[in-house]
Amino acid sequence: MADRSFLNWPFFENRHRMLAEQADAWAGAKLAAIDHSDTDAACQALVAAMGEAGFLQHTGAEDGRLDVRTLCLMRETLARHDGLADFAFAMQGLGTGAISLFGTPGQKAEWLPKTRSGEAISAFALTEPQSGSDVANSTMTATRDGDSYVLNGEKTWISNGGIADVYTLFARTGEAPGAKGLSAFILPAGLPGFEVVERLETIAPHPLATLRFTDCRIPASAMLGEPGQGFRIAMSVLDVFRASVAAAALGFARRALDEALSRVTTRQVQGAPLFDLQMVQGHIADMALDVDASALLVYRAAWTKDSGAPRVTREAAMAKLFATDQAQAVIDKAVQLHGGDGVKSGETVEKLYREIRALRIYEGASDVQRVVIARQALSAFQGGS
Repeated sequence: MADRSFLNWPFFENRHRMLAEQADAWAGAKLAAIDHSDTDAACQALVAAMGEAGFLQHTGAEDGRLDVRTLCLMRETLARHDGLADFAFAMQGLGTGAISLFGTPGQKAEWLPKTRSGEAISAFALTEPQSGSDVANSTMTATRDGDSYVLNGEKTWISNGGIADVYTLFARTGEAPGAKGLSAFILPAGLPGFEVVERLETIAPHPLATLRFTDCRIPASAMLGEPGQGFRIAMSVLDVFRASVAAAALGFARRALDEALSRVTTRQVQGAPLFDLQMVQGHIADMALDVDASALLVYRAAWTKDSGAPRVTREAAMAKLFATDQAQAVIDKAVQLHGGDGVKSGETVEKLYREIRALRIYEGASDVQRVVIARQALSAFQGGS
């Protein structure tokens, strides 16, 4: 059974503890029944089920106040049970995060009730083929034409690409060079000139696609915020949701630790449990340490943001870097302790091994987080000197 003692930490209020217990019970009862043989259909079913259960209410907010501890607890819990369920929940939040934070009352009223009920699936269209993590060098254009903008360019590695009903999209409107020339838009699926040109297959199946826009016309009222605010909007959304990526990694790591403990206490070696070997105890100790250290960083970042900090760039970067890298190490140890069964297709630790790898890349790769942390450390040092 997964350790729940962390819920007694002072980071949480009783409402968080109640939600964590509710989500865990629901996940244990419902997620195994979702057919994962068709990834698109599974994601659609998961969004509908979570909407019906009320959990998607936490992915959007008319007042712009997203509770990061709630997002992290939900992602940790879902990831521990089912990686695709975590993905489906996360994208409902990330895809409409900009609407919650920067949308007009009309934009919020149009989309948030649909995404929070599970009626509509959302996506966040930021990454481009040539820019990757270098968002400031995005080249997709949105050209003003009367009361419309005309979109041209490509986006790639877009989660929920091809099944989403609404996309938060970033394009260059040209107010200034680099980051200051980007703007954000709300884009419904199915517009003329908008096409899915490739579905991307990965080691852990998720709906991913490359999108192409050719003279795709959207009304000027589809813009989020002001012209030129796109980079700020994107970074503000990632500032909220980056800690939740770390929480998902934490959920994977907790499950791997549980699976490893089950294995080493039931597997017999020379008439005694595998756990009796001191080397095995050392591995378990390292795994437990990495899990708790990750949890402290994750919920520090979430608590700091919920306590009113305008930005948690440093805290979120530390949480994402450490939790995702250490989850990889924890899962690798779990695979090793399972021996040959650890690499058998369909085994829980084998699936975790495939699920965790992408988290060290998306929403800012590990080395990008190191750069962010170093710059934040230098800024704090110079400011204090």
